[in-house]
Amino acid sequence: MIGMPMRAHSVSGHEPSRTRPAHRRRRARLLAASSFLAATGLVVALAQPGRALMRTDGALPQQRAQLEELAERLVAAGAPGVIVRVDDGRGRPVEVVEQAPWARADHRLRGGDEFRMGSNTKTVMATLVLQLVAEGRLALTDPVEKWLPGRVPHGDEITLRMLLNHTSGIGDYTEAPELLPSILGKDRRPWTSEQLLAVGVKRDRPFPPGARWAYSNTNYVAVGALLERVTGKSLADLVRERIARPLGLRHTYYATDSAWRGRHARGYEPDAAHMPPGVPPAYREYAGAAREGHVDVSDNSPSWGGAAGAMVSTARDWGRFYRALMSGELLPAAQLAQMRTTVPVFPDRPEGPGGGLGIQRFPSPCGTVWSHEGGIPGYLSTNFTDPTGRRTATVLVSTEAFAEHPDAFPEINEVSQELQVASMCAMLDKPVPSASPAG
Repeated sequence: MIGMPMRAHSVSGHEPSRTRPAHRRRRARLLAASSFLAATGLVVALAQPGRALMRTDGALPQQRAQLEELAERLVAAGAPGVIVRVDDGRGRPVEVVEQAPWARADHRLRGGDEFRMGSNTKTVMATLVLQLVAEGRLALTDPVEKWLPGRVPHGDEITLRMLLNHTSGIGDYTEAPELLPSILGKDRRPWTSEQLLAVGVKRDRPFPPGARWAYSNTNYVAVGALLERVTGKSLADLVRERIARPLGLRHTYYATDSAWRGRHARGYEPDAAHMPPGVPPAYREYAGAAREGHVDVSDNSPSWGGAAGAMVSTARDWGRFYRALMSGELLPAAQLAQMRTTVPVFPDRPEGPGGGLGIQRFPSPCGTVWSHEGGIPGYLSTNFTDPTGRRTATVLVSTEAFAEHPDAFPEINEVSQELQVASMCAMLDKPVPSASPAG
């Protein structure tokens, strides 16, 4: 579930599905969006007739109307709630919030609510590493064996850069059967970085170190263990001292258990009786309170996500984080350039998505953006920024199983991708391009 932008991957780390491996399943969503319009022929609908369009913010009226309509359609397709925040850098950001009527009895969703960030955590972890690189305490060429002796097979061949850009060849711990009870909320044990790493390094290696790109959550629990070893501090302390406090992010923190610190969005998954038939039996039953054909998974612990996906934030805080990151407020120019040095996600598509250090370059239909996605039960969030950080966007959907098993939830997946594309285009102040007529 812990994932890359637009489903380049997610930390949902379930074991592979019967139809295709989990790492490929989670990667498909974001990467598919680069050709989404052309491949599907879908065009994001224009504003409904009669909708009042007042320019009270930086977005064009028709763009805001598109976002509102798509959020409504996403809820109608089965999403319990949706938060969209778009800042085009020209005025007050647009915030759109939609919620299913049944979910309002639990909580009235608001644009400033905290939510679990899943794999967006990786962008913060990469930032922490690069800060230490700038301070001379680490080097991207350091072998993992130097800092985690004996913990990672072939650690003398795997560099810190390979962990950060997913070229290490280490298998994914979230696909291990022993993690599934924690992912489903049935096992509430607190996981440490070292414990998660020990699970991950037992997985088969898909390729030798440095051979190619392949998303693996184990890369980042290794990064977490390394950060703790080098600094002598917990990840929660590092996030607070180096990221949240300096930027004034009052609702951004590294979660070590199920506790929330502020008003938060409730996250849900369908209960076993309402899971579509295409969802494998092992993934049909989440722990949590019953709610109108759903299970409230909000209070399940994200500890199993660790440095790969345990953070909490808000759409507003994350916009501020991206702005600080891309403008050079958090990193010197040399380290920011390293973060944005990419390797092809698809070897045969060098012009396509590129994996950087904790973030991905994504060629959207409206222009190039930098992005990451995060999925963890109850929450799927995708975040975008332009290269300067002046323009940012976030899309949160308060459910996540649909992204792990896309074939079982075709309608919500289709509308979710449309909303992501529309949000990227609104952020860049461009209309969503129409698909070319067939033939």
